[in-house]
Amino acid sequence: MEKFFKIQEHGSTVERELTAGLTTFMTMAYILAVNPGILSASGMDAGAIFTATALASAFASFLMGFLANLPFVLSAGMGLNAYFAYTVVQGMGYSWQMALTAVFVEGLIFIILSLTNVREAIFNAIPESLKIAVSVGIGLFITFIGLQNAHIVVGSSTLVSLFSFKGSLAAGTFRSEGVTVLLALAGIMITAFLMLHNVKGNILLGIVITWVLGIICQLTGIYIPNPEAGFYSVIPSGIVSMPASLAPTLFKIDPSSIFSIDFVVVMLAFLFVDMFDTLGTLIGCAAKAELLDEKGRLPGIRGALLSDAVGTMVGALMGTSTITTFVESASGIAEGGRTGLTAIAAGFLFLVSLFFSPLFLTIPSFATAPALVMVGYLMMQSVGKIRWNSLLESIPAFICMASMGFMYSISEGICFGIISYTFLHVVGGKGKEVTPLMYVLTVVFILKYFVI
Repeated sequence: MEKFFKIQEHGSTVERELTAGLTTFMTMAYILAVNPGILSASGMDAGAIFTATALASAFASFLMGFLANLPFVLSAGMGLNAYFAYTVVQGMGYSWQMALTAVFVEGLIFIILSLTNVREAIFNAIPESLKIAVSVGIGLFITFIGLQNAHIVVGSSTLVSLFSFKGSLAAGTFRSEGVTVLLALAGIMITAFLMLHNVKGNILLGIVITWVLGIICQLTGIYIPNPEAGFYSVIPSGIVSMPASLAPTLFKIDPSSIFSIDFVVVMLAFLFVDMFDTLGTLIGCAAKAELLDEKGRLPGIRGALLSDAVGTMVGALMGTSTITTFVESASGIAEGGRTGLTAIAAGFLFLVSLFFSPLFLTIPSFATAPALVMVGYLMMQSVGKIRWNSLLESIPAFICMASMGFMYSISEGICFGIISYTFLHVVGGKGKEVTPLMYVLTVVFILKYFVI
């Protein structure tokens, strides 16, 4: 194991890698429940989607571990699954078989781009200041996800606002929603306390302790589940279950739809968002884990990109939307995960979840939210590495960070960061310092907003 993963060389231990894998899995286990709920809106079988999601996630994570030896875990990407079900199928009226075909072709194109070094070249072309900004921006992004999942931040007439305890008491929802918000806030402080005292596995322990507090609250009647409002029991209904059959979605792609303009448009949308979401996640997590070399390059990136591409193709054949590197991988990195053993451990747990779904699907969002918030704190620490005394470097970095958090999109942050970086260097008389590929990306991104 040491010879293959080079664990000691990366300053880690087997115990730390396994803990990191478990932590990453627990922070992203929600995808096993959420993905079937979203994709089933397209008419697909929810049970088959659950099985496909778990298998494809395990397969892609194993590839990441063995091909790239990196601690990144993959699963069905949020946002892309919503685009699949609500835009392509419900909005545009296409069949889910056609949408799966678009995902499959997207994965095939990614394999070609990865083998020809196009995706790697894009990764390497992004300036160091923007790579740091991507890491910090993902910290803001993942913190916002955690606050939303815990309902600490909710939608309002001002777009977002703090959860109102007074309002929940008046509406009679305090013992469902209000209690979970309090538990999430307590979980953040508990995790911070554990980090303050350098407790091993502090983020994972924070998840478990917050979950146990939720169970105690439910047993004592303080917390009352309300499934209709999205607040479920935090006590597992069982432990063991048999996985649902893949048959309803297995090999259901529809090649006949490939030869149409509509198909190309749908496929390009999947392609663009997946490419830059994945690159952004790889940049941000690798920077936090200090895996980038002195030139800002990521050793093993080709294997990482191939894992993403092959995982997407296999996932489409099984019956799930685009497989991508999860930003929640940062939680495992925060626990010390530095090698592919972290990804393999998480992948193994995805396989285990097939037979223990009642247990894993009960992990509440208020328990995982504190982990995401504290990981956001850890990723924010890189902001000091940005050269703030250089406006040409710091302004695009700020735009990149702010765009990720406020536009709720990793890919949009990269787009605006690169466009502003190129523009400011040109008008500042430093256009020669911008690489040709950065100019190409800038033109492509501008066309994306106005033409494509």
